[in-house]
Amino acid sequence: MCIRDRERTMKQQICILGSTGSIGTQALDVISQHPDLYEAYALTANHSWKELAEQARRFHPAAVVIADEAYYDALTHELSDMPDVKVYSGSKALEEIVESESIDMVLTAMVGYSGLAPTIHAIKARKKICLANKETLIVAGELILQLAQQYHTPILPVDSEHSAIFQSLVGEEENDIEKILLTCSGGPFRNFTDEQLKSVTATDALKHPTWDMGAKITIDSASLMNKGFEVIEAKWLFGVPAEKIQVLIHPQSIVHSAVQFCDGGIKAQLGVPDMRLPIQYAFSFPKRLHLNGNRLNLFDKPLEFFEPDVKKFKCLALAYEAINKGGNMPCIVNAANEIVNAGFRQGECSFLAMGDIIEETMNKVSYDKNPDYDVYVRTDAEARRVATEIMNTKF
Repeated sequence: MCIRDRERTMKQQICILGSTGSIGTQALDVISQHPDLYEAYALTANHSWKELAEQARRFHPAAVVIADEAYYDALTHELSDMPDVKVYSGSKALEEIVESESIDMVLTAMVGYSGLAPTIHAIKARKKICLANKETLIVAGELILQLAQQYHTPILPVDSEHSAIFQSLVGEEENDIEKILLTCSGGPFRNFTDEQLKSVTATDALKHPTWDMGAKITIDSASLMNKGFEVIEAKWLFGVPAEKIQVLIHPQSIVHSAVQFCDGGIKAQLGVPDMRLPIQYAFSFPKRLHLNGNRLNLFDKPLEFFEPDVKKFKCLALAYEAINKGGNMPCIVNAANEIVNAGFRQGECSFLAMGDIIEETMNKVSYDKNPDYDVYVRTDAEARRVATEIMNTKF
């Protein structure tokens, strides 16, 4: 892959995997607020070639990559008057672009399992990883940490909760963690009865009460699978076993998470729900930079905390089960969840059926206690096939 070398300046060169999504667009806003510090070197998208072209015109990256090769010709034609912007397509191009010598950091904001391979390539290329694609750690957490250690590659969390934990741990390197308090809003169905949950639709689920996110993660938030995934992510990022990670329903989404230490003291990170803050902190760590936006008013509303109902929200319990089982079980859960999440959005299964399909898939797919990368690839394919068959035949 031949890309022009940019003059080496003090600006950090950033590759955004998934620049047209919610995280990607907010990351570009952060870059636009600090043009003296950051520059978009490469932008990528899956299908959204028109939005990618618009971003290329605004931010003038060295390269853009459209993962779906069907849109390569359209994107190339759209940017034909910008010869300095190289256009590539396909999954192989995603893996190669992150290895570009000029890139300093890679923001992994792709959705789902698709983020795994390019993240591995970025780690091996020793690029600072700003991790927003939680599925990378869910599917292959042990492998990712081994590679990060082997290649001396830093991984900084972008998820608001994990960024909050990370910020709470600054200066606490020598102190023992007693518990991680992982907060979540509870989603739009927090107060729904079992009977009400039987008839909810994807349109209902996409009405998140506090966060503006992409469709897939918004559905995961409604089912609490997203929180289960974040427990897995926290385990790998901070080396804390699942039994020391407590999920708290916090409807106001002000306390983004907290850490309880061995003396009983608790440190938390608070702020308005704004993903630009954790994105920018990952970019700038250990420094803090000014960020335009709303500020928290602690007099505005009370802060409430509740225990999650794991019987009503089965997906959270299944995630803990996957953590405790280990091996390729989290990979199985992730693949099955991607199938049912899309199925629910397309009207192919009900909200409550999602957990049932995932559970049955966990019981049917081949378990491997010590998986390597090839096992993860095979597991993902098998779990998708099994979950699809279950959804199509039983639900």
